[in-house]
Amino acid sequence: MIHSLFLINHSGDIFLEKHWKSVISRSVCDYFFEAKEKAVDPENVPPVLQTPHHYLITVYRGKLFFLSVIQTEVPPLFVIEFLHRVADTFQDYFGECSEGVIKDNVVTVYELLEEMLDNGFPLATESNVLKEMIRPPTILRSVVNTLTGGSNVGDMLPTGQLSNIPWRRAGVKYTNNEAYFDVIEEIDAILDKSGTTVFAEIQGAIEACVRLSGMPDLTLSFMNPRLLDDVSFHPCVRFKRWESERVLSFIPPDGNFTLMTYHVSSQNLVAIPVYVKQNISFFETGSCGRLEITIGPKQTMGKTVEGLMVTIHMPKAVLSVNLTATQGNYTYDLATKVLVWDIGKLNPQKLPNLRGSLSMPSGVPKPEENPSLNIDLKIQQLAISGVKVSRLDMYGEKYKPFKGVKYVTKAGKFQVRT
Repeated sequence: MIHSLFLINHSGDIFLEKHWKSVISRSVCDYFFEAKEKAVDPENVPPVLQTPHHYLITVYRGKLFFLSVIQTEVPPLFVIEFLHRVADTFQDYFGECSEGVIKDNVVTVYELLEEMLDNGFPLATESNVLKEMIRPPTILRSVVNTLTGGSNVGDMLPTGQLSNIPWRRAGVKYTNNEAYFDVIEEIDAILDKSGTTVFAEIQGAIEACVRLSGMPDLTLSFMNPRLLDDVSFHPCVRFKRWESERVLSFIPPDGNFTLMTYHVSSQNLVAIPVYVKQNISFFETGSCGRLEITIGPKQTMGKTVEGLMVTIHMPKAVLSVNLTATQGNYTYDLATKVLVWDIGKLNPQKLPNLRGSLSMPSGVPKPEENPSLNIDLKIQQLAISGVKVSRLDMYGEKYKPFKGVKYVTKAGKFQVRT
């Protein structure tokens, strides 16, 4: 299935490669580099590229491209899911998934890749199984391995590998038993010049951090499960129970994992948290233009909008900007022509405003189209779709765990046309 894996950094350098069947030359990545040149943003590089003899399937995580080389036809989503699992494993082992961390732990990275794929096919991808086979690196363990010539690879086959619950190891014990769930939602939306919603949908995920002793059996129920559409579950969830009762019943993995992802695609259910009043105009005569942007809260259910940021990719003709911001600060990159207005926390009593002039060289025709605004924001303790967890019950163990649910709403691809 997967013949080779290349890790490529933001500037286009291949800093790690792994081959499972036969060595494939780095020159195969040239097709990917061509596609990357054509794409404006790294996220816009096509995930599947066809070459005369191979298929290239990529994901972009943490400013890194994970590029896999396939020689036969396989379901692309299968490979994409596996590449995300590789990135998640690196994050889990090393605390972050970045070029520097991967280079510092290159031996462990190769050991993980060797266990995760067997002859090009996924084998062990569960974090708890991998941690029993390959112990996560620590400073003390690194020093001991250097002095003794040992390695992080365990001697025993993981207990979870042979059970019918491979995602959970046997004999887990904690002094503090706790189960925390984060409901994280991202709004993807396009608003037109008048503020009308052209397109809106919500991508949601429930991230869990479960540290419970023994073999607990959990049941999570929602107040309004009918809102959830296009759901995707962790293998631990009993799907028949969800189909019949709309309840999540599962024996959880140990530690951090994504319990489920979902989709809310009905536009009438998607609340837009902010409104944007904007006017960007370029004059026919003279070498200048005007810009004015005001942002205010709309459907925030009384919660505060934080981390508010506006990014505008200006036309190439704009040489400089002379703006005044009533809140936050702005930067304009002359090389990339990107204007970033970092507002921070939105104050409903005093709405942030950015206004001023745009300078262009004389004699240059005015840009054919106005740039769009990309909005970034975060709202704590709010799931914008209205999804709410009603209760969490535990069976199979006698202790009482600490339980908690947190809600976060973020902006995904949130664009305002001008």
